[in-house]
Amino acid sequence: MTRSQKTVAGFLMGLAGVLVLYLAPATAQADAILTGINFVHPTSFSVADQNAALAHMKAAGVHIIRFGMEDKEDENLDFIRRAHAQNIGVVLIFHGKYAPGAAVRPYRPKEFPGMWAGPPISFLAPDLSRIYFQQFMDKLDAAGIALAGIELENEINMAGNNPDFSLPGEGRVLGLDDLSHDSEGQKVAKGYLQYLRVLAALKDVRDHSSLSRQAPLLPFSLVDTGPEGAWPTPKNYDGVSPGATMTFLRNNGLDKLVDDYNLHTYPWADGPGEKASAIHRLRRLQQLALPLCSPAGSSSGKPCWVTEWGFPNDSKSCPSDERARSLLVQEMMGDFRQLTQEKRLTGLIYYSWLGEARFDVYRCGSLTKTGQLAIGPITAH
Repeated sequence: MTRSQKTVAGFLMGLAGVLVLYLAPATAQADAILTGINFVHPTSFSVADQNAALAHMKAAGVHIIRFGMEDKEDENLDFIRRAHAQNIGVVLIFHGKYAPGAAVRPYRPKEFPGMWAGPPISFLAPDLSRIYFQQFMDKLDAAGIALAGIELENEINMAGNNPDFSLPGEGRVLGLDDLSHDSEGQKVAKGYLQYLRVLAALKDVRDHSSLSRQAPLLPFSLVDTGPEGAWPTPKNYDGVSPGATMTFLRNNGLDKLVDDYNLHTYPWADGPGEKASAIHRLRRLQQLALPLCSPAGSSSGKPCWVTEWGFPNDSKSCPSDERARSLLVQEMMGDFRQLTQEKRLTGLIYYSWLGEARFDVYRCGSLTKTGQLAIGPITAH
């Protein structure tokens, strides 16, 4: 066999493995959307704990996990390899690289908890980011691994992950007009435009990957800020509404770059099992999703993934008391099913398996009932 024949044969064998991993579950669950779960900062756990978590997820029937990669490329690649060996695919959040000497916002947890350190999004460097994306994607291709999905950045329509916002802010949610005429909004808009340039670089790298070229590419996840104007509960930071963010991005070419849109929603947890509270949660979900998520094949936009959703549980007992949370998750799965039936929702990833104690569904050495419900299939019929 010649070298070129060996190369082709190796590629076909790798592709066959990818198809078995990603198409077989979909075939077994006809018309089911992609479902999965977040594993928060997996490389912060020991390799032994990572392997145990992967084994538990495989046993529970998890096929997709999502996490963000911030440096530690070799450790992340090794983790992805081990997940792949368990037939668990990865939705990977990439973070771009910044221009040398870019100013860094410091982390000041006492004054601004949750407002993380980092350079402004407007200082992202497309060329440096492209090199970084290409190097990591080449390593994935060489390892025979296809990603299940690709995202770029996370929740940058709010100050927590976007230092283009001022701190302290004015305690408001900006609208579309603010992105053109407000001084803070103009800074955020500049960052959004730079983000699109880096997203274009990531798309080009994805499109030329031998194995991940079919992986859905998503924009950054949108925080559900609620309506524009002053926050209902006073805050010392600002955000931009999902509607204004998406209109601005789409007006500047987003739809040519991505396959679907990307939402985060953390519903209210009041009144589990009560009809009135359930109606309020459904209305809030509809207010977020219906204006943004179009049915598949529509000329007016694209469907959405919800890449984070969940309910906290502060119980520290073993076994964990999951009665209220499991009722809430069961209810929300029904609400998401409606969006699936309308072909507005194509991916649903719960937060989280491990990594953020209040939200984790793997507790006391086993998967909770909440977790079992959250990772179950959602069919369109």
